Amino acid sequence: MLLAKALRGLCAAAFLSILGSAAFALTPEQAGRIAAGDSDARIAALNEAVAAGDPAVAAFLQALLADEVKVAGGKAFIVRDGKAVEAGSGAAAPLPDGAEDVVNNNRMRREMEAALAALQLFAPDRSVRAKAIAELKDQADEGKLAVIERAEAAETYAALKGQLAMLKAAVLISSADKAKRLAAAKLLAGSDQPATKSLILERLAAEPDAEVKAALNATLDTVQSRLAWGERLGLLFTGVSLGSILLLVALGLAITYGLMGVINMAHGELMMIGAYATYLVQNVFRSALPGAFDWYIVAAVPVSFLAAALVGAALERSVIRWLYGRPLETLLATWGISLILMQAVRSIFGAQNVGVENPSWLSGGVQVLPNLVLPYNRLAILAFAAAVLVGMALLISKTRLGLFVRGVTQNRRMASCMGVNTARVDTYAFALGAGIAGLAGCALSQVGNVGPDLGQGYIVDSFMVVVLGGVGQLAGTVYAGLGLGILNKLLEGWQGAVLAKIMVLVFIVIFIQKRPQGIFAMKGRSAEA
Repeated sequence: MLLAKALRGLCAAAFLSILGSAAFALTPEQAGRIAAGDSDARIAALNEAVAAGDPAVAAFLQALLADEVKVAGGKAFIVRDGKAVEAGSGAAAPLPDGAEDVVNNNRMRREMEAALAALQLFAPDRSVRAKAIAELKDQADEGKLAVIERAEAAETYAALKGQLAMLKAAVLISSADKAKRLAAAKLLAGSDQPATKSLILERLAAEPDAEVKAALNATLDTVQSRLAWGERLGLLFTGVSLGSILLLVALGLAITYGLMGVINMAHGELMMIGAYATYLVQNVFRSALPGAFDWYIVAAVPVSFLAAALVGAALERSVIRWLYGRPLETLLATWGISLILMQAVRSIFGAQNVGVENPSWLSGGVQVLPNLVLPYNRLAILAFAAAVLVGMALLISKTRLGLFVRGVTQNRRMASCMGVNTARVDTYAFALGAGIAGLAGCALSQVGNVGPDLGQGYIVDSFMVVVLGGVGQLAGTVYAGLGLGILNKLLEGWQGAVLAKIMVLVFIVIFIQKRPQGIFAMKGRSAEA
């Protein structure tokens, strides 16, 4: 035990000796001025030490932030493990009687944190330097200008060099010197960062000089024109993303309404069942297979399809089968079923939304432009919608079930005469449409809230997609879904969400008046009947 204590003491002494001799290049007088005095004087001394760009100063600042520094007689002492060394010289020294703790208010702590970030601009690791630049964006002032300029001159990586130039311009833009502000305006014109626009607008509101204001306005126009491309592409991606969700939701209706003629007002609740099935699979993986949690969504896809398909088959066998050819009664019956399903979910899971977590590989996004990030979950839904569309098209056009569905849709009596069990085909087709609704619910759980009212926000839009695209036409459903998604987002940016919905509805009404069959007209005997 005694040997262990002796070894620990020797290690501590050696650490303090190394710390004193190698870590602190600042003088004892500088260390004392940084540690004691009023805030303005301490900050001035701190900026003076940082301007030298010596990374060894960082160790003293870390000791200050860790409350390991005491002051006495204008000198600073670092106290660790009961031993004291004089800050600056690193010489071991007894702690004077009456030594006081250094008091760091919030302002001083912010300045020291900014100084540490500034010193990290010279770190050998590029990622550390990049992090330091990001931290300084909101903390840099003219006191850090010298070290920023030195770091810019020493930086060899082009991207970081450009960021340092923008950081310098952001500091100069608030300078009391008019020439510096004009130089900053020219530097900022090369920026493609969204924060630059906010910085210029903020400065314009406070700028008293007309010449500088004119230069800032010219810079603002340049930056806005550069950022406009990211905004346009972002709007396009958001529209395509919404369109892919509408497409997923409407694909099931393309069968139940488009091919079978059933106005299924419970389609949104079948989506809700798929979303809750995803929630249950997530909980099973979290409790039973925590190591494989990131892959719960893979298991949730078939489970959500089967859950919604089974409910759809039960609905068709018990209610829908008696109402074919009676659209009004079908609408009322399925509306009642939707209320029953929502209340059942409220009774089982509660009225509040439940949390469905994104797997780690669906979190985050791809940084395409400084003001454009494409989220992984939205990209995954785009790919998922395309896969479901291709699978459904192949099933309808290439399989025996698809042949029977098309035959029953075009001429039920003739199909029955040829030996097709039309009742069974109806059940299979309705279950398929319901299962696709479940897949839509699974996808929606990754981008929105999962609750009893999940389907209500999409049912009207999905019907509009099917009607606009042409009843029974998959190609029309694709064009209408993507088109309405993009149109919605364009109009939202122009007139707001409520007016955008109204304008889209008016557009669809006018379009259907001019072209009742939709974008693509159904061909064959069923269209002529």
